[in-house]
Amino acid sequence: MEVISIKIGFIGAGKVGFSLGKYLKVNNITVTGYYSRNEDSSKKASIFTCTKQFDNLSEIINESDTIFITTPDGEIKNVWNEIKELSIKNKVICHCSGSLSSEIFSNINQYGAYGYSIHPMFAISDKHNSYKSLNKAFITIEGHSKYANEISRVITLLGNGVLIIDKNNKPLYHAASVTVSNLVLGLISTGVKQLIQCGFKEDMAIKALQPLISFNIENIKEKGIVSSLTGPIERGDLKTIESHCNVLNEDDEILYKLLSKNVLEIAKSKNKDRDYKNIEEYLGGQ
Repeated sequence: MEVISIKIGFIGAGKVGFSLGKYLKVNNITVTGYYSRNEDSSKKASIFTCTKQFDNLSEIINESDTIFITTPDGEIKNVWNEIKELSIKNKVICHCSGSLSSEIFSNINQYGAYGYSIHPMFAISDKHNSYKSLNKAFITIEGHSKYANEISRVITLLGNGVLIIDKNNKPLYHAASVTVSNLVLGLISTGVKQLIQCGFKEDMAIKALQPLISFNIENIKEKGIVSSLTGPIERGDLKTIESHCNVLNEDDEILYKLLSKNVLEIAKSKNKDRDYKNIEEYLGGQ
């Protein structure tokens, strides 16, 4: 395996800091250690990753050539305002926010440092175990051109998919990520509540829906979105669509129709010779 000469320190010792630090460490990348205002958190993170607990910002910056700020998004600016007063010339400063760009490191060029947003498209929910699956995460990079390709090369060597994106696309990029993760949870919750109205217990409803969810994702992975589409919209079954809307409450009907308009466009791509005019009119046009 190629030796990667880089020393990474973490400011912030929550789930992201724990997980990313451990992932890098088990892949033979040097992690210097952790600094956090919560000394108990940085101590636990340093023990978990077999690295050092730093007592102050100056020390971790001096011993690292790359700094990852893995605090909540609202604290990144505050951390930057502190570390920019220290000796950061030629340092690489990163955060892991999906929505914020590297521009949060205001005027970083005048300090001789280089700023990046490095975001794993992955739900890190368990600080002690999520690192085991981080090899599956696609990672995006946004920031200064000087080291962007080098960072991309390092991530590729770890086995992750990677793409350098433009700072202006960060809000849309993050919206896409939230749509297929957080918002899907809301959608599943709606389906579970509807099954509960049919007599299911919550755990039973989740168990019943799980194969539908899992197989749908697997089909998309294997066949793509268009080829995976099934259901009443795809087959042009307006009567079934009407029966669904007749039993839904007002909010759920609005949600159903909005999502159905999206699905209708996929159906048109799949079945170019099929007439979907009646469904389109029922859903309220495009």
